[in-house]
Amino acid sequence: MNGASREALATARESLDALTDNTSVDAAKLAEELAAVTALLDREVSLRRVLTDPAQPGEAKAELTGRLLAGQVGGESADLVSGMVRSRWSGSRDLVDSLEELANTAELTAAQRAGALDNVEDELFRFGRIVDSNKDLRAALTDKAAGKAAKAELLRGLLGGKAEPVTERLVVRLVTAPRGRSLEGGLEALSKLAAARRDRMVAIVTSAVPLSDQQKQRLGAALAALYGRQMHLNLDVDPTVVGGISVRVGDELINGTVAERLDDATRRMAG
Repeated sequence: MNGASREALATARESLDALTDNTSVDAAKLAEELAAVTALLDREVSLRRVLTDPAQPGEAKAELTGRLLAGQVGGESADLVSGMVRSRWSGSRDLVDSLEELANTAELTAAQRAGALDNVEDELFRFGRIVDSNKDLRAALTDKAAGKAAKAELLRGLLGGKAEPVTERLVVRLVTAPRGRSLEGGLEALSKLAAARRDRMVAIVTSAVPLSDQQKQRLGAALAALYGRQMHLNLDVDPTVVGGISVRVGDELINGTVAERLDDATRRMAG
């Protein structure tokens, strides 16, 4: 996003935080309503262009939003969206992307209130790994010819009763309304958003064998000291790494596996 949209999104995040700090606000309902508005504006291109037109007064756009949403969503959702259209946006799609982020953040807030945020983070990561390793499942979930209802039913069969309700809702929403993103990219974005909910970074740790609790604590503390932020570990076991661990934080890879050292030694000998 360009400068104007970044500022508008930052303001919207603050508004959402202020709203959800009030425990009387139903965060899950708020998420559902914001997701519905996201779908509306994603579908109605001309409407979102009107609502982000810099030539139109902000108050006029807010009044139009209020009329459109009256009786469709609750007062908190309507006020939040009205506040967003008062802001200046660099592009009309930025408004929709930001609304979607707020909807997902509200879902994660609901998980946090229920003490389930850690579970949601882990489940999103695990589901991503399952999709990555199961080509048939990925094909079924990304098939453009398949209906949304069929995909939602498949996911509920996979996740229903086995994952947190918030995880299920987030994944169903992503799969049935991908909005041009890859499934893997969408899951990664959700994982990062979940981590940011606690102001944590995500480290993807791959090891040959499962790490002990003591090893996980030591690794988490070392990474937190290195990056200056609390670190959430997504743990993956891959026997092909032979030994040691591989840690990826964002785009940075810290590789200490035996396989990597063997590869490095082989390259040196060949050179």
